[in-house]
Amino acid sequence: MPFEESISRPLTSAGVHSYAPATSGVYGISNAREWIYIGETDNIQNTLLTHLHELATRLVRRQPTGFVFEVCEPATRSIRQDRLVLEYEPFCNRSSPRDPQDASGMTMTANEMFARSAQCDSF
Repeated sequence: MPFEESISRPLTSAGVHSYAPATSGVYGISNAREWIYIGETDNIQNTLLTHLHELATRLVRRQPTGFVFEVCEPATRSIRQDRLVLEYEPFCNRSSPRDPQDASGMTMTANEMFARSAQCDSF
């Protein structure tokens, strides 16, 4: 099931202040070619502003231009994020090239892959 609100808003400080609520939910960051990252947070607005100030991360290198979001309860955010990641397959939520095996050679479950790739610049 796609994002409830499919209108992409500009990923700028002004755009985030104008459109992103300071509440619990999930959000997606994209550019004209692809979905870059889908995350979940207690405060959509603050998290998007934090992403805007990041330097030299995998997310920033993908040149994000827009965002969408859904307000949702903390208890359902993680499940909703997982579903959106499965549907949109954003670049920064994907496993690194050596995954889905970890260093021990054991195959990881989908939940373990999501946990490992929770932050776009974590690997």
